[in-house]
Amino acid sequence: MNILLKSTTVIDSTSPFNNKTVDILIEDGIITDIDSTLQSIPNITEINLADLHVSRGWFDSSVSFGEPGYEERETILHGLDVAAKSGFTSIALNPNTLPITDTSASIGFLTVKSQQHAVNLYPIGALTVKSEGKDLAELYDMQQAGAVAFGDYKKAIANPNLLKIALLYAQNFNGLVQSFPQDNSIAGKGMVHEEEQSTLLGLKGIPSLAEELQVTRDLFLLEYTGGKLHIPTISTAKSVALIKEAKTKGLAVTCSVTTHHLKLTDNELVKFDANYKVQPPLRTQKDITALHKGIQEGTIDMVTSDHQPIDIEHKKVEFDSASYGTIGLESSFGVLNSIFDIETCINLLTNGKEIFGIEDITIDKGSTANLTLFSPKKELIFDQKDILSTSKNSAFLGKSLKGQSYGIIANKKMILK
Repeated sequence: MNILLKSTTVIDSTSPFNNKTVDILIEDGIITDIDSTLQSIPNITEINLADLHVSRGWFDSSVSFGEPGYEERETILHGLDVAAKSGFTSIALNPNTLPITDTSASIGFLTVKSQQHAVNLYPIGALTVKSEGKDLAELYDMQQAGAVAFGDYKKAIANPNLLKIALLYAQNFNGLVQSFPQDNSIAGKGMVHEEEQSTLLGLKGIPSLAEELQVTRDLFLLEYTGGKLHIPTISTAKSVALIKEAKTKGLAVTCSVTTHHLKLTDNELVKFDANYKVQPPLRTQKDITALHKGIQEGTIDMVTSDHQPIDIEHKKVEFDSASYGTIGLESSFGVLNSIFDIETCINLLTNGKEIFGIEDITIDKGSTANLTLFSPKKELIFDQKDILSTSKNSAFLGKSLKGQSYGIIANKKMILK
């Protein structure tokens, strides 16, 4: 694969070419030359795209597909194509399959299935057997097979002793433990954020307290045990404050926030559209403001699409009966680019690799080509034609977004829209 990128602006805070418009020559997967102008070479594919920008490859720390078990929602290979065309060169795949990804064999299946693709798939193993929250899964064996973290997707660990043991055990092999931030004894049968909107609409609410109690408990456990804890998809102002305090104590805690929690409030619920039924629930503008501040201060380590395809039979039904989740790979860049400046946006899309033990490659001569190609200027109303996923359950349908991904160059392959 030999490629010449013409007149491309580099957005990479780690690169000596940051904010410069250059030509980039890639030969056999390696960046061999970068200069203001490079001459055309026979048998080299030239890429000339409008307003072309390039950055380090983007990473998403929480992606779900369907295979094995829910292939009607999304297969692995098609899902990876969606990720590539959305600009992601690496994804961490959640273990919410059928069967649950809780053994080294199931991790090996995902690794083998994806190994020839341009996008790197990094499996997350279930923390407990069948994600039932009773017994620890075979964490070490899964890590040896390729798992980069361990957590039960969208399922809180109710037993604090189990999480304590997991944090202690995982230290033996530098494992990363994830804990979903929701106390189900407080959340009960709630479906949406508990406040004015839930009352007006007659929907059962989940108070912010359900998240904040769980975060507090988990941080106490981390302080006791040591180890590494990742809290995915926080959503409240108090959670940001709690994690900020824990970091000042020197605890090895990291966290993420979803793109939809940075943009959408529970006011969307007036439509009773099940695409807005997500976990954690959409919160208030006050929470969004705190999440933005948490990103700017560095308390929040990364942003995720929390991409969760749901087939139409489980989404286009009455709100009470609908499954939780929204897809987000296709809209992530457009959402973040509409909120933050381009430098911050790209940093958010590339942050978190080191937390999951993934190499982050700068744009420079001699580096392996792991690149995302995009344009930050295009403004659009996100609609059905912009959805690449098999499932169409997007919370951003009809929303104004800014920017578009052209695709990626990675693993000696190029995938463009």
